[in-house]
Amino acid sequence: MNTILATQPTRADLTVDEALQFANDRHQAGDVRTAAEVYQQILRSHPDHVRTLISMGLIARQKGSSTTALELFRRALDLNPQESEVHDALGELWYGQGMLDEAIACYRRALELNPQRVDSLTDLASCLRLCGELTAAVPLYQRAVQLQPDFSVAHSNLGETLLLLGRLDESASSHRRAIQLRPDVAEFHNSLAVALKELGRLDEAICCCRRAIELKPNFSKPYTNLGLALMDQARGDESIACYRRALQLDPTDRVAGSGLLFARNYFPGNDPHVVRAEQRQWNDTHAAPLSQDIPPHTDDRRTERPLRIGYVSPNFRGHCQSLFTTPLLSAHDHEQFEVYCYSDVVNPDATTERLRGYADHWRPVHRLSDEQLANTIREDRIDVLVDLTMHMAGNRLLTFARKPAPVQVCWLAYPGTTGMAAMDYRLSDPSLDPPGQHDQLYSEQTMRLPDTFWCYAPLESSPPVSALPAASGCGITFGCLNNFYKVSDLALRMWAAVLKEVVGSRIVILSGGGSHRQRVLRTFASAGVHADRVDFVPRQAPADYLRLFHQIDITLDPAPTNGHTTSLDSFWMGVPVVSLVGRTAPGRAGLSQLTNLGLPELIAHTPEQYVRIAAELARDLPRLIELRGTLRDRMQLSPLMDAPRFAGNMEAVYRQMWKRWCSGGQP
Repeated sequence: MNTILATQPTRADLTVDEALQFANDRHQAGDVRTAAEVYQQILRSHPDHVRTLISMGLIARQKGSSTTALELFRRALDLNPQESEVHDALGELWYGQGMLDEAIACYRRALELNPQRVDSLTDLASCLRLCGELTAAVPLYQRAVQLQPDFSVAHSNLGETLLLLGRLDESASSHRRAIQLRPDVAEFHNSLAVALKELGRLDEAICCCRRAIELKPNFSKPYTNLGLALMDQARGDESIACYRRALQLDPTDRVAGSGLLFARNYFPGNDPHVVRAEQRQWNDTHAAPLSQDIPPHTDDRRTERPLRIGYVSPNFRGHCQSLFTTPLLSAHDHEQFEVYCYSDVVNPDATTERLRGYADHWRPVHRLSDEQLANTIREDRIDVLVDLTMHMAGNRLLTFARKPAPVQVCWLAYPGTTGMAAMDYRLSDPSLDPPGQHDQLYSEQTMRLPDTFWCYAPLESSPPVSALPAASGCGITFGCLNNFYKVSDLALRMWAAVLKEVVGSRIVILSGGGSHRQRVLRTFASAGVHADRVDFVPRQAPADYLRLFHQIDITLDPAPTNGHTTSLDSFWMGVPVVSLVGRTAPGRAGLSQLTNLGLPELIAHTPEQYVRIAAELARDLPRLIELRGTLRDRMQLSPLMDAPRFAGNMEAVYRQMWKRWCSGGQP
């Protein structure tokens, strides 16, 4: 070793272990070149030195030479199969290549040899999390932080996993512990913000995002999460500004781009051309580059043959979308339509299993990349591929950008547009999109279902309809249980006018705690409505949320964006909805649903008419009692709950799209 370190005269007499330590120190300091030279010299004199082989393999992996790294690790493993470090290093190599099963096996072997190896515990937990084995990952992270209490990253990763499991308070606690250990890490504050937002603690979430931005001004992710939190407070302009700032910092941030386009459904602004330009920008940045080398589709072009229909969603689970996927999937004609479901669910539940029973083929795909999923769909030879998520969280739009099916269509997430050239069609209905009125706003060709965009199946554990609250003589209770981001200034002004018109009435509003409640009270106070007439209720478990309708006589639909699922829940619980028709499709949901229910008298076309309809209905107790007792039956007899009819309409549209493709026609 004397000649090895000739450039380090004070270290000329180092032993092999001392030389290895010197090289490791140089490696950790970022001096990879010196470290590699020393490792190579050690191996020339001691070719079977296992720890040096491992260290040299780590450098090879760092330089992107996976083949060399694998050879070095396997050589070390042959020499000493009981060395936990080499199993861990192999695990990291497989993990980096996306070979999670192989990585898991290596990490488990490393832990068999050394149960207290903290890196292996956290790496195994991360692999299991990616595989959807969230429950198994939690105790591994917990064991790691027990062994090494100051391991801040492990605390944060534990928090991320608990968040995915819905254990929100525990998630926030883990993130807080990470921040206590490293208050200077912006990522930890950003992660805590996500947990706090899910807990409905929006003001705290906003503070965490802003702290993350202070610590790391060019970090795009806290701007995206700040946009989400501000959106939940119905602070639309500020939310849009945050998404735009995130995209300025990182134009390739697909999540921020999708967040912006999703928010535009609720805060469209006054210039539709601006929104359309934002959609094109997302497509040009993220989707269009993936469409350059799409191979031709070779599907059998017989127009009347049975078709393969594929549905892609992360929400085949206990999610409100299951209220709509259930009736469609359960009523498909399986002789003419072979149903494939590509389930991107990380944490399956009882609803997942129920939906699985309606599909001919069920593909769990949460471990697949967008490219791998596209290849799977192409191998399945899907004829019509349906996106159920659009720009909502967990979307797979970059799978659709690769055009794995000849016909691609979006539906259900919301009645808007993906902005993608690769998406051929969007589904709607004549009320949401009157022919010729909105077509220029969408990148896709609009196909209108004859009756309704929605077909609803109520929650299996939904409570019975209650008696009308006002019948007890306690006065009228209005309500809005929609997501708060739909509660616009226009909606608040109309609701305040309704309460002022109906003496002794009150309103129940679904809203987490925070400063946005004060905005509601200020608006009502300016109209002469006292705060004691306003009740705020937090988010509830599904069955408890439905029981809130037992307190409500009349639902006041928000505007300019209406309720969708919430309005159908309201009808199911016997509570009529008064709705104002908006100028965009999301603002015409009330028109669509009330038309299908045969209740056009509850549809308003001006704010003044909205206030008058609500006030007149509030004064007509016999009519309210009659609606309370008949709305559920009316729902069941309408197209809104006629699953066979709806499925038949969907299938007819699929067939029409298919015939157009077979004939060589464009969407």
